[in-house]
Amino acid sequence: MKLRIADIEGLAWERSNGLLPAIVQHAQTGAVLMLAYMNREALRTTLAEQQAVFYSRSRQQLWVKGATSGNTLQVIDVRQDCDGDTLLVSALPAGPACHNGTMTCFGDDALSDAERLSFLGELEQIIAGRIGENPEGSYTAALYARGVRRMAQKVGEEGLEVALAAAGEPDAQLVGESADLLYHLLVLLRARQLRLLDVITELRERHANRTTQRTDPPNSPAPGSAP
Repeated sequence: MKLRIADIEGLAWERSNGLLPAIVQHAQTGAVLMLAYMNREALRTTLAEQQAVFYSRSRQQLWVKGATSGNTLQVIDVRQDCDGDTLLVSALPAGPACHNGTMTCFGDDALSDAERLSFLGELEQIIAGRIGENPEGSYTAALYARGVRRMAQKVGEEGLEVALAAAGEPDAQLVGESADLLYHLLVLLRARQLRLLDVITELRERHANRTTQRTDPPNSPAPGSAP
């Protein structure tokens, strides 16, 4: 449940002496960044200012994440768990979340397949940066400058390379050609003001529709059809 300031008093503060653990998760990659604690005031300030504020148990005072280092956490939303005694903070970090300099307090290694897959989102941002900044020697910027037709042609060429690799080349060759195809597809989507997220949304909707069709009674109409 997404929290609002009006919801604060309804949380289970009494179970832990007025402090609730707050798990901070990267809003884009899903990586677990850190664990800290919030009291009512810290949570209220966090929700009001959309910047992470915690309560230090050792110093017994509020502290703003990144106040001295600059490594702030822009809060997207805060949610409570089913018991109302734990918080999940979705945030975008401005730098390393850990005081040791690592991106998370659990190290820099990706801990899940989802985090590894999230690199595609990072790659989208890198592509956008190359296009916007147009640095000298950038293949991405040069390809983008040649227009959508050339980008579409490259996607077709790379798709053919994937098919040929799948038909008779070693696995490493297929993986490499697939990487080339994904990269060029991301550039093409960017040129059309689209994101990989749009493609994923389409796939999820298709899956949901097919699941609905499989669970409908035998004589029920298909979604979108006339009754």
